[in-house]
Amino acid sequence: MNHTVGVGIVGYGYAGRKFHAYLLGLADGLELRAVSSRAPERRAQAEADYGVKTYATVDELVADDSVDLVVVATPHDSHAALVCKSLEAGKHTVCDKVMALTVEQADAMVRARDRSGKVLSVFHNRRWDGDYLTVKRLLADGQIGPAYAIESTVMSYGEPRSSWRTKLDVCGGQLYDWGAHLVDHALLIGGGLPEGVCCSAQYRKWDVEVDSHLKLMLTFESELVYLIELSRLCAAPKPRWYVLGESGAFTKHGLDPQEGAMNAGHIETAEDPEANWGRLVVVGGDGEKTETLLPTERGCWTAYYDNIAAHLLRGEPLAVPAEQARDVVRVINAAMESVRTGASVTVTS
Repeated sequence: MNHTVGVGIVGYGYAGRKFHAYLLGLADGLELRAVSSRAPERRAQAEADYGVKTYATVDELVADDSVDLVVVATPHDSHAALVCKSLEAGKHTVCDKVMALTVEQADAMVRARDRSGKVLSVFHNRRWDGDYLTVKRLLADGQIGPAYAIESTVMSYGEPRSSWRTKLDVCGGQLYDWGAHLVDHALLIGGGLPEGVCCSAQYRKWDVEVDSHLKLMLTFESELVYLIELSRLCAAPKPRWYVLGESGAFTKHGLDPQEGAMNAGHIETAEDPEANWGRLVVVGGDGEKTETLLPTERGCWTAYYDNIAAHLLRGEPLAVPAEQARDVVRVINAAMESVRTGASVTVTS
């Protein structure tokens, strides 16, 4: 492949415009060359923003020989069909999270990748959130001993901000949105698929089809119990992270600051304020507790597209392979089965 990878984006809503166009533009070796959108005003916006070619259909975009890599940045229910179309046209492909609504759809995407011989990755950019990197480092350092209970929460108060996120058959619910990132973190920390999945959801106040409050409990072979809680009906905050180990604990409030800095056009300045640094409690051999503030690792969302460029141009390992993203869908599907049946579900690969 040439030293520059031509990129086309399918969809120019918030994800396509604010996340993908911006972040891939910061990666050496990637160049945005085309955008497709059914909305004329979004095509006009893309042309004004980047001076790129625009198309009304995906078929036109994937027929563009200047495009080597296609980014699918559309609502969840369209991911599988668009990704397969892109791969079948001979394009490397990045899919926004969540990979798909069902494991069957994800399987079809992987088969399309294998037939095409092209690259397929999923945009799990929050692997480079500063708070997740901090927890990852803390657990690797062993400062609190083996972790036996972790709570990961993202909670707010208000209706979904996008109309398609209110529709069950289009969005899937909170687990398919923010939850996809939190499940991805859980599988990385837990070292693979959980043994058991138990989930409950509530549908209150907002006149929408998707859940307003959800709790998911994952149990791993190591006996780690991992709780994910998502809410649009939470009027009082909980810690973003609550981590218990045999020799200590870690709590942290606040979301990663990169999205705000990215929207302002300077993601490189994003830094977690000291007020949001986590509190680390370590219990010594004599039973005495030592409490300190733990500075948050610097987040780096730009690492995702840096890796895509490095993989395509230099053969470096792919940071987010499709199989890992498919496992996220596998767990989410099991969670929704648990919601429907009220029973714990075993996950199989």
